[in-house]
Amino acid sequence: MTTKPFLYVVVCAAGIAVEVNKLITAAQECDWEVGVIATPVAMGGFFDTAAVEAQTGRPIRSAWRRPGDPRPFPPPDAVVVAPATFNTVNKWAAGISDTLALGTLCEAYGLGVPIAVLPCVADALAVHPAYRASLERLRGMGVRFGDPYSGEPQEDGGRREFHWERALELLGTRVQPNG
Repeated sequence: MTTKPFLYVVVCAAGIAVEVNKLITAAQECDWEVGVIATPVAMGGFFDTAAVEAQTGRPIRSAWRRPGDPRPFPPPDAVVVAPATFNTVNKWAAGISDTLALGTLCEAYGLGVPIAVLPCVADALAVHPAYRASLERLRGMGVRFGDPYSGEPQEDGGRREFHWERALELLGTRVQPNG
């Protein structure tokens, strides 16, 4: 029996998260099953949780499960963090595991699971020395970072287009399912 590879999508609290359905659609078109893990702040209105649950057919995870509760997702074949915020990148690089999203990222590294990241960090924060050091540490761990933006800044001051599919490109060819 052939099973589809399973992709964890970790969603952080950035305004662009409202479009995370684009990443889920692209992943499903590439034959991935998708489960979403969101930071607690992201769950507070940064994206349409009901629509994402309907699209994936699975509940969004944001809190730790209790002992004895079944695992709602199979083990991941790959993980995408998009949008990845300044806070999440820095805590993850420091090994801080105070949310399910961060704990999942810390554990995925230890399991050797491929991880792709599309940062969504303000220019003023991106030059902070802690952020630069975090990127260096995570890259040294094999985490794959991509520039999700393309095109020129918009005249009205709006952000350039966020290319969700770049996360899948960072993962390369189809990953073989676990098990």
